[in-house]
Amino acid sequence: MEITIGSEKKARIQEGMIGLFFEDINYAADGGLYAEMLENRSFEFVKATGDACDYHVEYDGGYAWSPYPADAENRVKCRFVTGSPHSEENPHYMRLEAAQAGAGVRNKAYDGIYLKKGMDYKAVFWARCVKFQGAFELFVEKDGVRCAQGKISAGAGREETYNRFRKYELSLRADADVERGDFVLCLSEAGIVELDFVSLMPCDAVEGIFRRDLFDMLKNLHPGFLRFPGGCIVEGNTLANRYRYKDSLKPVWARRNNWNRWAVHETKKENDYEGAYSHYNQTLGLGYYEYFLLCELIGAKPLPVMNVGFACQYQSKEMVGRDTAAFQEFVQDALDLIEFANGDTDTPWGAVRAEMGHREPFGLSMLGIGNEQWQTEEADFFERYEIFEKAIHEKAPEIKLIGSAGPDVTSDRYTKAWAFYHAHEEQADFVYAVDEHYYVKPKWLYEHVDFYDDYDRKVKVFSGEYAAHPRNGFNMPQANTLDGALAEAAFLTGVERNADVVVLASYAPLFARMGYTQWSPDMIWFDGAACYGTPSYYVQKMYACNMGDAVLDTRGGEKTADADGLYHTASLCEGSGDIILKVVNAGETERNLTLTLPEGWRESPRIQAEILTGPERDAYNTLESPERIVPYRKTFRPGEGIVLPPLSFAVLRIGK
Repeated sequence: MEITIGSEKKARIQEGMIGLFFEDINYAADGGLYAEMLENRSFEFVKATGDACDYHVEYDGGYAWSPYPADAENRVKCRFVTGSPHSEENPHYMRLEAAQAGAGVRNKAYDGIYLKKGMDYKAVFWARCVKFQGAFELFVEKDGVRCAQGKISAGAGREETYNRFRKYELSLRADADVERGDFVLCLSEAGIVELDFVSLMPCDAVEGIFRRDLFDMLKNLHPGFLRFPGGCIVEGNTLANRYRYKDSLKPVWARRNNWNRWAVHETKKENDYEGAYSHYNQTLGLGYYEYFLLCELIGAKPLPVMNVGFACQYQSKEMVGRDTAAFQEFVQDALDLIEFANGDTDTPWGAVRAEMGHREPFGLSMLGIGNEQWQTEEADFFERYEIFEKAIHEKAPEIKLIGSAGPDVTSDRYTKAWAFYHAHEEQADFVYAVDEHYYVKPKWLYEHVDFYDDYDRKVKVFSGEYAAHPRNGFNMPQANTLDGALAEAAFLTGVERNADVVVLASYAPLFARMGYTQWSPDMIWFDGAACYGTPSYYVQKMYACNMGDAVLDTRGGEKTADADGLYHTASLCEGSGDIILKVVNAGETERNLTLTLPEGWRESPRIQAEILTGPERDAYNTLESPERIVPYRKTFRPGEGIVLPPLSFAVLRIGK
């Protein structure tokens, strides 16, 4: 197969075009990127049962906690009392009555505590000693053996008291590797204490916030942006259940607990266990300050998404009227967020940011208006967008706004959305890009590589949520196949070729915790101990780390190549002078490439290649075999033929 690359620059590629979409689904935040190891640390969890359109919510403050030792029911009493010292919004705490020394409570911690030998873990809790003068004993126990332990006397709590609650901190060092252990807090003698905000964090957590291995997976992608915090949780099943970012701009122990709208999605797993995720809650430990900080740490531009006064349109018709004071609060939230991110420290919300630890602005430049909204006779999204646009650009004209094209690219919802944005295309800065979503079969991606070839260039596109779904069903790591990743890589050749219209792109969802998954495929899978990248992860990484500055002319050859199962795009890295050629071989036989390069290039240059391939279309990575499908590097020397393995995606860097 011959590929001809011309010298003409067809389109500029936006710096940071390939980014990330983070949503708190599949336990991506609590139990995932947020490094907190305990569940229900503030005794505020609720239980949500039923399905997304017909559910019931009730307080279940004792979830994840149980008496210790296991046979101590008659010697340990746990009651949940209203009147938390930290926050009226988190009103409950635990009253622990121990009838003997060594009695206390344990926390199950998702599927158990995982420890690494030699690592330190920071324990923090608040306590009020009602009738107790001994010591608190904290440890992780596995099969009756204490693997990390520490002790602190009742009188050693900090004098920073709230209603006579004291703050206790100590470090536990693991003297062995542990899987699926229990965290235990017990008393050295009989007594009565009241506990609130019991926390355990690994001391290697990045900034004391982010689980290090998951953080490193994100940083290694070199993403251009991070869209957050969703996704459907922006809207909630009801407006009362939506993500309120201002609730997260408080000390972590004072943040309002919220149940996660994904708690009532796909609640029947393969074993037909109903309510499998009923205790999926949000502590908001990973809040907007932390999201902005994460963006800064991984070098990504922040792209938060704002609610426009709708609950999730899939589950509800609830909304606030445009002419109400309640709607104006949603608009004001957008304005206040811009001030929080970019305002000087003498502004009200800029001062909040500074008090939280970041005096310098975060440099917010993009804002999403609505998550996945569409227009109906009842749901007036277009009118709401116009109100938000006017208010935001009067205060902050530099902010680029992202609109919504709805949940798909095939229905009249999508068609109506584009008609709306094109009707305003002469209005400067009305919309920066329109967010399109598609979760489709690999076949669709292969067949629509030219999807953006004929788009109008005046209004730009954010390919905000996409993924190949090779298999039916959810909750399966094996859904992340090589075939799906190759289809995504092929589709991205068309996205890159059309960089003059597609300015942002991000795969979704990002994370999935094993056994806690409502949706798959996903880019990164993990459990309490380890994580791995899927083939889709490596496709994203190969793109993000190898984006040129300008698309090069391939003389229409990509059209004939597509029909032959090869998909390619070429770009120029102006700094190094390299041509970057991306090629997908979707066939099951190897292919030989012949390159015709622009004038001035050596006829037979040295080529550095990175190649992703695997043994079969349905191959996938696992926790047990995390590197079954990973890229490898190869150098094609001058005069050596370029051979693409079957079922492969290759990035070739061609230097002069």
